Amino acid sequence: MIHRYFSPCPRGLEPLLAEDIAVANGSDIRQVPGGVMFAGNLETCYRVNLESRIATRVLWQVGQAPYQREDDIYRLAREIYWPRHFKVDNTIRVYVTSIKSSLKSLEYITLRVKDAICDRFRDDTGQRPSVNTREPDVRIHLFVTATDATLYVDTSGESLYVRGHKAARVEAPLKENLAAGILRLAGWKPGIPLLDPMCGSGTFLLEAAQMSLGEAPGLSRAPGDFGFERLLGYDAALWRRLTIEAADKRLSPDRLPIWGSDISRDAVARTEQNLAHAGIDDLVAVKQADLLRREAPAPNGLLIANPPYGERLSDQDEMAAFYPKLGDALKKHFASWDCWILSADTRLPKMIGLSPKRKTPLFNGPLECRLYYFPIVAGSNRPDKGKN
Repeated sequence: MIHRYFSPCPRGLEPLLAEDIAVANGSDIRQVPGGVMFAGNLETCYRVNLESRIATRVLWQVGQAPYQREDDIYRLAREIYWPRHFKVDNTIRVYVTSIKSSLKSLEYITLRVKDAICDRFRDDTGQRPSVNTREPDVRIHLFVTATDATLYVDTSGESLYVRGHKAARVEAPLKENLAAGILRLAGWKPGIPLLDPMCGSGTFLLEAAQMSLGEAPGLSRAPGDFGFERLLGYDAALWRRLTIEAADKRLSPDRLPIWGSDISRDAVARTEQNLAHAGIDDLVAVKQADLLRREAPAPNGLLIANPPYGERLSDQDEMAAFYPKLGDALKKHFASWDCWILSADTRLPKMIGLSPKRKTPLFNGPLECRLYYFPIVAGSNRPDKGKN
């Protein structure tokens, strides 16, 4: 049976997610800001959850209708036969997102949808499901525009960027699916030397290593973690086949040309802990080092970094002093390397003293950023204005 789905992702990565969905045999694929709409059967849904490194979650559309007031949305939710989707003893939580909606209170409409679901269960079974706002068994999402309301059942559960292999985190980390998308936008592929000289908790390193191993990101989740495993239509045999096929594709290299470093000893320790937790600490080399002084680990390769832009340095004066030094270090130590830097600081290209060959708009959560591409050659990228 073919169903309609919506898969959100970090803004700017929609084309990459559309590619993942096509590989999973999705059809009628349509990109919208912040995600991709598509059609597919149960296997398509399971494969996107299992294999996509870009998707944030996969939402199964169960109802849609135009609305004018809150009562219209209540009726839409109550008309859906929820006992077909999950059991009354499953706990639930309702999430509401709106764009250009005239609804005055999202909290009120959240309660109305919850009431409609519970009222439908009471009418059909004589019982009502309980609400759990922390760890619900089933997540229901309502998306409202100025004219239409759409209801989804979440097939993912916890966000898909939570891979299950990170034990230690740092404050405001880069989401795993954004890191994976940046690697793909940069043209990195397994086998290309890769360095993250500001590795933080090791997100880029973990994603690159998992990609090198050919390991589907969903394999790191514990049994029962996916939302679809708690729905009544769950096909355990199909899911078992897909996970076995994915596990059989995993490679076993002795070492990977992937390096990480950070000036912070604590960050290096966190990265090492996360790599060990993922079982790949013997494949990736990590050390404490200052980017401004460290040498390139290979004659050429791809450097990728998410440097501090206000959060980790104390003030703008420090940033103004850091960027020129960063540009000098890249020119001195990383000739013949392709350097990609994610930053929300629009001053970076001017202050780093290098001309970006490409600028790609991306969002790190709500924060608008740019992914800058600097192909490094010996000396400055800019012509010497003193010569004719």
